[in-house]
Amino acid sequence: MSDGSISQDEIDALLSGVSMSGAAAPSSGSGNAGLSDFKKNALLKFVNGNIPGLSSNLESMSGKSVSISEPIVEMTEREGFLQNISEMAVASLIDFSGALSGDHVFVMPPDLAQKIVNLVNHEEGTEIDDMALSVISETVSQYAGTEVTSLERSGLSGVVSSPAESLHVPKAMIRLPQRNFISITYNIQLDNSAYKFWEVISESAADAIINTTAGPDPAAQAQDMMTGGGAGAASQTMGGFAQGMQGMQNGFQNFGGAAQGMPQGGMMPMQGMQGGMAMQNMGMNASVQPVQFPPLQGFVTQEEQGNIGLIMDVYMEMTVELGRTKKMIKEILGMGEGHIIELDKLAGEPVDVLVNHKPIAKGEVVVIEENFGVRITEILSPAERIADV
Repeated sequence: MSDGSISQDEIDALLSGVSMSGAAAPSSGSGNAGLSDFKKNALLKFVNGNIPGLSSNLESMSGKSVSISEPIVEMTEREGFLQNISEMAVASLIDFSGALSGDHVFVMPPDLAQKIVNLVNHEEGTEIDDMALSVISETVSQYAGTEVTSLERSGLSGVVSSPAESLHVPKAMIRLPQRNFISITYNIQLDNSAYKFWEVISESAADAIINTTAGPDPAAQAQDMMTGGGAGAASQTMGGFAQGMQGMQNGFQNFGGAAQGMPQGGMMPMQGMQGGMAMQNMGMNASVQPVQFPPLQGFVTQEEQGNIGLIMDVYMEMTVELGRTKKMIKEILGMGEGHIIELDKLAGEPVDVLVNHKPIAKGEVVVIEENFGVRITEILSPAERIADV
């Protein structure tokens, strides 16, 4: 750098988080320091539930048997992650948006990407070009769709995966989340060969997945109770108890005064005692909020459910609508071969899925072997679908 310019090696070092002197840049976090057993187990349960869908997709695309062993979930940072992957890698960016936002990246070694493309195209020695990267993007998109569907079943609706963008680049150029992130390592057996690939999820997105599928971390809740919320509740309880004791003491004092003025053999009302006990009850009462029940809209009775069961085997016409437009009669009569019709849908906008010409869902167009298909991204509740149909 004596002439003020930066060499290519120095640029690569900067991208990989290494200083110009060759020393490693300070990391933002270490290992699994921020990943509790509860979070790790929750993510493992979520991933294991989606693995059958991943295996099924790979088997249908490649025509070969696929086996995926128990994945490894850990919290890491950029430098530590890059040390475990090959110098060149295929990275697929498919970020979450909508109800769940955050970085989402799949990273696989070039030999696994080539193997998948070779099996899909029934060719050997395929290079990793734009066509091959599109096959990898489709593979990743199908698995991301499985994850989104799983989140919707858990109650987190409105999650959208961006279109996958796959790149064959040096590992130093892979876009990874800042600071710490979740790394999921998959060990896969494809066509009797062992491979490994990784899924990277930002920490914020992982926390949202955990809260949806497993609820809040009990350890974190206990910590909050010890540091904040519990202290306030305890002070309120002790305050009420003190007020109750003061009321009881006043009641006994009043009772003592009444006893001095009481005639022998006579009976006097214990007004002071009653007042003290009443004050005690007021002080000891806890704050109670009314129960809020969910609305009963869309509820299906057992009788209605039985009636619906009678028509479960009836075929219904399902169509996918790319878009609509209006044309004058003279424009329609003037159409010929090669004429292009512009629809009201924007490029990349979800298409409508209809049953008997009534919309029930939205999705995006995918390619399955030689056919087109639709991956559902948004769907109405069962009760609403029955009402619309």
